[in-house]
Amino acid sequence: MDIKFNLKPASERRTEPFVPQGEVGFGRLRTDHMFMMDYQDGEWRNPRIVPYGPFEMAPGAMALHYGQSIFEGAKAFMHEDGEIYTFRLNKNAERMNRSADIVCIPNLPEAMQLEAINALIDVDRLWFPRQEGACLYIRPFIFATEDRLSVSPSSKYCFCVVLSPSGAYYGKNLNAIRLLISTKYHRAVSGGTGASKAAGNYAASLRAGKAAAEYGAAQVLYLDASNKYIEEVGAMNHFHILKDGTIVIPEFTDTILRSITSESILALSEELGCKVRQEPVLLEKFIADIESGEIIEAGGFGTAAVVSPVGSYIFEDGRVVTVGDGQVGPHISRIYKVFTEIQKGLRPGPDGWVKKVERRVG
Repeated sequence: MDIKFNLKPASERRTEPFVPQGEVGFGRLRTDHMFMMDYQDGEWRNPRIVPYGPFEMAPGAMALHYGQSIFEGAKAFMHEDGEIYTFRLNKNAERMNRSADIVCIPNLPEAMQLEAINALIDVDRLWFPRQEGACLYIRPFIFATEDRLSVSPSSKYCFCVVLSPSGAYYGKNLNAIRLLISTKYHRAVSGGTGASKAAGNYAASLRAGKAAAEYGAAQVLYLDASNKYIEEVGAMNHFHILKDGTIVIPEFTDTILRSITSESILALSEELGCKVRQEPVLLEKFIADIESGEIIEAGGFGTAAVVSPVGSYIFEDGRVVTVGDGQVGPHISRIYKVFTEIQKGLRPGPDGWVKKVERRVG
């Protein structure tokens, strides 16, 4: 892929490593540049890295009217050698194309996605925050740009990648959260877009998130359309841990997004020293097992937080069920430690999980 580099003048972009003076926060900052590429006449063309800034887009662009838009979220980390490494980025590229299939967006070859992201990170590598627990959060996305008001797949698209220098999601410590178990709000139904990272899925979750806040909960634990089975927690995959240490993740279906973090945990059972399995999780049994002590820890797996421990669940009638002692348990602490140490290069992980971002730009 022949990428054109239209960079800011040296006097207008970062020339020294980014050493934050305070908390960076998550997802707020941007680097100097972004990657862009267009789809037209049946092919992806004009790959380029340009200064970060507003898009020029027609008011009739189909993404604005019919929500034909998808995205991904990944992270890159600085290792002790001072180099930047991505984590399982190929899995994000695979999932981007699965999402594209679901909302009728043309696939973008995985190799092109990876080259685009690595080239952008290389250009803006000085933006990596020199701070404990920091990362470069990577946001690739595709949206429809054809100026047309009839409902059908667009014939034109833009692929863009932006980077966000981000601090640790939880700061120095993991914190247990509360979830609202809702029978009123549902994230997805079978045959819909639930297994994709479609932008509209997240817009649809905002109302449920507001409802959760009214109950003092951080997010919603979504059930399937029958209100019998547990599906996702907010924007993460749910999981629970049995008293024998077994990690249980709900079975992936067409209503559950296939979390790369969950897939990674499934592959790390030997490293974690426990069994990991997937199965349908009945809400009624889940609650009974918490109350009996069979379930001792629970939470969510996702890119941003890695692990979000859940201390309690609240129902819409106000009933509260507490997991264990309501605090962060030892199994979750170990999962978080092992996972983040692999990401940071402090512990060896499976072959190919971390990839060095090569230095290409002088």
